[in-house]
Amino acid sequence: MLVCVTSTRSTAAIPPTPGRVPRPRKEEVRERVLRAAGEVFADRGFAAASLDQVAAAAGFTKGAVYSNFGSKDELFLALMEAEGARRIDAVEAALRTTGDLSGALAAVGAELSRRDSTWQLLFLEFWQRAVRDAEVRRAFVASRRTLRARVTEVVERFLAERPVRTGWDAPSLTVVLLALANGLAVEALPDPDAVSGDLLSRVLADLVDPEQP
Repeated sequence: MLVCVTSTRSTAAIPPTPGRVPRPRKEEVRERVLRAAGEVFADRGFAAASLDQVAAAAGFTKGAVYSNFGSKDELFLALMEAEGARRIDAVEAALRTTGDLSGALAAVGAELSRRDSTWQLLFLEFWQRAVRDAEVRRAFVASRRTLRARVTEVVERFLAERPVRTGWDAPSLTVVLLALANGLAVEALPDPDAVSGDLLSRVLADLVDPEQP
């Protein structure tokens, strides 16, 4: 007797091929690298931190870091510019909440006096590097000029929108403002009690309205 054997295909479910994970956008990669750099620099300091450590913290290879930043110096300058922009945004937001001069000065002073010892130490560390290395100094100076230009715009609006008396032009007042903020922050690093929270606001009041009591 002839027995016919028919083969049957298994009906077991075949797992679908997993879809390809989309690559993060360039803007997302840059943002993640910047956040990771901030953490690594804060933990290790600028000199001791490496781009390998930054890449690992961001979840990328070092190639992803180099695709956005040409060097550790360039990465730090980008981080410094982001920090400056964040603080300027905070000052502008604070100014929008008050219209009178004393309130505005208090708001500016409070925002610029916020203490971040970790960031201040990093800034000083890179400042020393820039002062001693001509190539780094050129990039640092360009970054600071960009920052001062934006702060000057804020100062110009401040002076135009409020009836203040001052012999200072906006660019000069900007330099003084940044120097005061940085200098007071340096003084507060080893001895926080040496710098009162309203000291910057009081100095600004004398600069923009020297005749007020």
